[in-house]
Amino acid sequence: MQDRTTMPEATDVETAWTWLLERRPRTRGSFDDTLSPIAAAAYAEPVLRNLFPFPTHGTLKFIRDTPPWHEPPVDDLPFIVLGEPPYSVYTTGYTTCLGEVATAEDAIGLVVAHLPPDLGDDAAGQQS
Repeated sequence: MQDRTTMPEATDVETAWTWLLERRPRTRGSFDDTLSPIAAAAYAEPVLRNLFPFPTHGTLKFIRDTPPWHEPPVDDLPFIVLGEPPYSVYTTGYTTCLGEVATAEDAIGLVVAHLPPDLGDDAAGQQS
């Protein structure tokens, strides 16, 4: 059985996305079959592609910075609970359920719609 306590952590956003999408063995999310559709839909969204993808405890979170993190890392963005559809999207700490949706793309849409404006403005400048 895989020891999940000694997984290597990607040190930059691009590597984190690569490992996540490729399901690199012994890295975060590689053992979760329900993560693939959410990860692919998230990567397709420019604003999320610029954040550090952080699968943990049955969720996919998005972190503003890269390791090494201050303890705890800044975790202030909406996230998705993994599993079979419907997908649930929550605010930090499960404070508010933003909705349950049938597709990975709709879950990503909910996350993006509830991002702070400063992240949305950055994404608008990057889209072609």
